[in-house]
Amino acid sequence: MSNKKILKAEDLDGYLTAEDNADLKRLDEMFKETMKFFEPVNKEKIIEGFDKMGHEMHSICAKHPRIKVYSFETDTQAQAEASRVISKLRSEDTDHQEFMYYSQRAYEMLFRMAYVNQKTDKTGHIIVKTPVNFPVQNYAVHKIPNVDHKICNTVMCVMLRGALLPSMIVSKEIEEFSSASYITPFALFKISRNDTKSESDMEYILDLDKSFFKPEQLDGKDLIFADPMNATGGSLFTVVKYLQELGVKPASVAFFNTISTLKGSIRVTRALENLTCYTLWMDPVMNEKAYIMPGLGDAGDRLNGCDEKDHPRNIIQLLADYGHNISSLYRSQMFEIEKTVLG
Repeated sequence: MSNKKILKAEDLDGYLTAEDNADLKRLDEMFKETMKFFEPVNKEKIIEGFDKMGHEMHSICAKHPRIKVYSFETDTQAQAEASRVISKLRSEDTDHQEFMYYSQRAYEMLFRMAYVNQKTDKTGHIIVKTPVNFPVQNYAVHKIPNVDHKICNTVMCVMLRGALLPSMIVSKEIEEFSSASYITPFALFKISRNDTKSESDMEYILDLDKSFFKPEQLDGKDLIFADPMNATGGSLFTVVKYLQELGVKPASVAFFNTISTLKGSIRVTRALENLTCYTLWMDPVMNEKAYIMPGLGDAGDRLNGCDEKDHPRNIIQLLADYGHNISSLYRSQMFEIEKTVLG
């Protein structure tokens, strides 16, 4: 018998306020107006439309302190970097290797926003043994922010499959910034949405038979979810609510996205009071199939390649397909994931 948990979209809509719905409706109307200039292309009007939507989203997000948008929170130079990274991820001309490279950059930027670029009185040091050994063995000292108190109680919660590599990237950043090279534990959740449904009646399915986690290892922890796309927020909500049903009480929940919709961000921060969303870029709307617009396509396929319909890869096969370069770079993270899956 199948062991699955199902959440319906209307469950999440119930957390939206009248003001939220008015804001979302206004933004939807602005995007529909801008779409009129997509075909034939009118670049001047498209730029004007997106500029207006950007200002509107910035204003709306200012009312939601637990929604942190990189392009709204940082200075002009950093915003330009984010624009360039997102433009490469969006482009249909960006191939698989480039997509992985720019995804890594995106999550390094998000990690800095969440944990490093905040004012702190604490400083740590890295002492490095260099290859120079004449006339004596040489060492170098580098100061870094001491963020151990923020990162050393964390668990990476992976919502397969597009979230696998982003989760490894964030875990690697935690390892690098930890004074003790802390390797995050991993919890793996097989979560998907029913793509036969539309945005208004969307369902999210958590397959417990293909998930790997221990509730007692998550209780009281700072849970991190790193998913390239946050369209509806349904996948995250499904997992966290199920964990709460099991008695898990997270100390906090952080949700890292390359791109998020305004609706998805508002939904999850309304529904989960101890959650903060960190997103590199905010997109205005979804279509009826709950795909982000303008979006960047299927991030899971662009990161991992497409599965054969009748032979989807399991977690170990996905890790193997990353190849030698990724395996070497994230060897500690891959070892933790293998231990989780293989017991």
